Amino acid sequence: MKNKRARNIDAGGSAKAGVRLEFTHPTAATVFVAGTCNEWRPATTPMICLGNGRWMKELVLPPGRYEYCLVADGDWMADPLAQETVPNPFGGLNAVLRVHVPPEEDAAQATRAA
Repeated sequence: MKNKRARNIDAGGSAKAGVRLEFTHPTAATVFVAGTCNEWRPATTPMICLGNGRWMKELVLPPGRYEYCLVADGDWMADPLAQETVPNPFGGLNAVLRVHVPPEEDAAQATRAA
């Protein structure tokens, strides 16, 4: 997982951050992201094939803690690049993604709201 900082403000004025997930699987035909960010529905968040077994997905999320798995050809797995994992109720692991909005963006958002 790589973090990509991007400034985004939703319609309600809440700051969001851009996050880039990267994954390599030499034989996968499809890869999806499933987690608390999309109610564990993998079909809603497909990763983009970059060729040579490389996959990527950019997400824009509000600050918070998210658990997720990658689903490669139907096989659920924790992101091997995740810095943090937690056990899940199915005997496997979920990757943990913590999204932070930089303090200067929070301050800018608060100024716009005032």
